[in-house]
Amino acid sequence: MKNVTFSFDDGVFQDKKIIEIFDEYGIKGTFNLNSGMMTPESSWDFKGKRARRIDISKVGDVYKNHEPAVHFLTHPFPTKLSDEELDFEISEDKKNLERIFEREIVGSAYPYGEFDERTKAALKKHGIKYARTVAETFDFKLPSDPFELNPTCHYNNAKLFELAKAFAEEETDESMLFYVWGHGYELDGYDNWDVLKRLCKYLSKQNNIFFGTNSEVFKIRT
Repeated sequence: MKNVTFSFDDGVFQDKKIIEIFDEYGIKGTFNLNSGMMTPESSWDFKGKRARRIDISKVGDVYKNHEPAVHFLTHPFPTKLSDEELDFEISEDKKNLERIFEREIVGSAYPYGEFDERTKAALKKHGIKYARTVAETFDFKLPSDPFELNPTCHYNNAKLFELAKAFAEEETDESMLFYVWGHGYELDGYDNWDVLKRLCKYLSKQNNIFFGTNSEVFKIRT
């Protein structure tokens, strides 16, 4: 009845360390990738630390035990694209990831958290079955619209452990969801890897929790 899932964006080198932590505690996550930008040269600074995308030739090995998802080919602002550009950004990213991972790609996260009904329709057109936003709910309700999957909170939110405790201690017959999102480079920039590790350790010790990828938690079939 209790579900936990994580979602991290942009396919950066810090994801490798995130996955090590996840694997240590039996956690599953979804990683949203921009296949048209997956080179180490695609890099930037965040709070004095370097963010670099993983090379496209390596992503198959890095994310093989987790869920890859569409984050659009070149991380554009979706609502600023023409219909043709929107179709291309989605379809090419999906096609590239399906070739690399040899499986159907069913999920997405909106670049910059930006979307509208046209964006949702384009994702559906290309076989995407869900998409994550950046609008935090601070609750544990399962979203009603699979194309507006609002996470519980960002991993760096001050309420993270308060919410985790409330989730773990809640007694209910209703299905519950604790849904955390972020970017791997933020863990370096904020210098708080301990937050993610403590959270995973705490959750892994709780009873009756299912740890899954986004598609597993939302029972989306490939």
